[in-house]
Amino acid sequence: MQRYSLRALGPRGRWVAVAVILALVLAATTIIGLAGRSNNGGTQGGAAPGSSAPQGSGTQSEAPKPFSRPEGASQFRPSYHLTPAKEWMNDPQRPFLLDGVWHYYYLYNADHPEGNGTEWFHVTSTDLVHWKDEGVAIEKFKNGLGDIETGSAVVDQDNTAGFGKGAVVAVLTQQDKGVQRQSLFYSTDKGYTFKAADGNPAMDNPGAQHWRDPKIIRDQAHGQWVMALAEGEKIGLYTSKDLKDWRYASGFERKGLGILECPDLFQLDVDGDPAKRTWVLAASANGTAEGRTTGVAYWTGTFDGTRFTPADDKHQWLDAGADFYAAVTWDDPRLPENERMASRHAIGWMNNWTYARQLPTTDWQGGADSIVRDIRLKTVQGRPTLVSTPTPALSALDGEARTVGSRALTPEGAGGLPAPASGAYRLDVTLERGQGDDGTEALLNLGNGGADYATVGYNFEAGTAWVSRAAVVPGADALGPLFTDRRSAQSRPRNGSAPGGSTVNPAGRGSAELTIFVDYSSVEVFVNGGEQTLTSVVLPKAGQPAVSAATAGGKLTLKSFKYTPLATVLTAR
Repeated sequence: MQRYSLRALGPRGRWVAVAVILALVLAATTIIGLAGRSNNGGTQGGAAPGSSAPQGSGTQSEAPKPFSRPEGASQFRPSYHLTPAKEWMNDPQRPFLLDGVWHYYYLYNADHPEGNGTEWFHVTSTDLVHWKDEGVAIEKFKNGLGDIETGSAVVDQDNTAGFGKGAVVAVLTQQDKGVQRQSLFYSTDKGYTFKAADGNPAMDNPGAQHWRDPKIIRDQAHGQWVMALAEGEKIGLYTSKDLKDWRYASGFERKGLGILECPDLFQLDVDGDPAKRTWVLAASANGTAEGRTTGVAYWTGTFDGTRFTPADDKHQWLDAGADFYAAVTWDDPRLPENERMASRHAIGWMNNWTYARQLPTTDWQGGADSIVRDIRLKTVQGRPTLVSTPTPALSALDGEARTVGSRALTPEGAGGLPAPASGAYRLDVTLERGQGDDGTEALLNLGNGGADYATVGYNFEAGTAWVSRAAVVPGADALGPLFTDRRSAQSRPRNGSAPGGSTVNPAGRGSAELTIFVDYSSVEVFVNGGEQTLTSVVLPKAGQPAVSAATAGGKLTLKSFKYTPLATVLTAR
């Protein structure tokens, strides 16, 4: 999509359990705490080698301090999410892998707020958790066609475009004087620098107001490239043999979802079964008509090389929260086909255009990227559904966990819960409504500075998880209420006696599992193994973090509670 974009400067670096050691470790490399740390943000998307910067490559002469953010971090700067060092960021660009290194780009505007226009900022990673800042890869306003907006880059292994075997080819939107066109850029140094191809624009605008965000995939079955293009309330599908000449193949139109943006097209095996391989068409959309905000809608169905046919006209949402948009997904080409088709990675922009330019993040703007998630297609209530779980590589950030055993949960709360040491942590919670429990709704309150800024709840009778946020920005009341919503996700409680633990009895008995990632200014909730997710930007007061649990009335059971501090991700620049 086209909008302000902040160049994210803070590539990622690696998580060094000993922050004090960093100075010795990187003699020639400056480490900037991005990704939600220090004054640089980190970007997660495709990163540099290994787990970012070399881990543990310094001498450890002092006590480890892995969980303190770099000096100078602002109040809302995340600790392990990717953010720019300064200025503005938005849309992720799908990562690709070359020689064991993920290459990821995001839209960035170094001239924010005075100047407009975005360009592609480049970060690299080997684990999709730690990132290395590589700088701007495709600069704006260089070829007379406008700024550099959303698109996609592919590795042309068969040299179909003629730039050389293994060249990286990017097709993206440029906008000049309100007219959107698709241009082609190519890289012969593995995605670090790009050149504009002769003859741009590769696709000239046919007279459409909305004509942007090309997403390109290789359709090996038909020996062609396929492009999904956002065209207002329609996704246009185009095909090409050489990435240069594109032919319109068909259109997928949907009313009631506003202007569609950032489409995606991919395959996954339902329940890991290759016999049930299914196509997914997704797009960022507006859910206002359904009582939602913006988010990522998707359909499952078939694709015959020309046309996508949905199995069900009713769309689903990849995330039920207010702040998961412009998402991209990608697979790992190193995996055997059965694993490659069983799941894929995903990352989204954690922000919402309703308030994106009002957030009081003084040292940068544009929000952050979500953590990288792994998505798969699972049959839920008889329907193929995208299920999201945190990518396992995030465990590299785990500190020493503290657990609490089973106890009663009442309106007065459950005592003995560990207090978070910082604003960056993970909670793994199991709630239960068993025989003798008469409560309906469990509440997990997240606080800072003596005030709750968000509540994560679960209602056993309704079978919904939800997140509500403080309405007014602390200390910035003049901005007015930014957050006045309560976002809900349908996810039935689990009955432990049922196969797979996915059914619920009529009384709403059973259990619910919540995994919650908190990072200073964001909350990401994974419900019942990721059957639903809720992603929210939050704005806590300054001060000591706190977590409490209670019910809205009656008694439930807090079956288990685990708190894990998460280390700061440092970004190497």
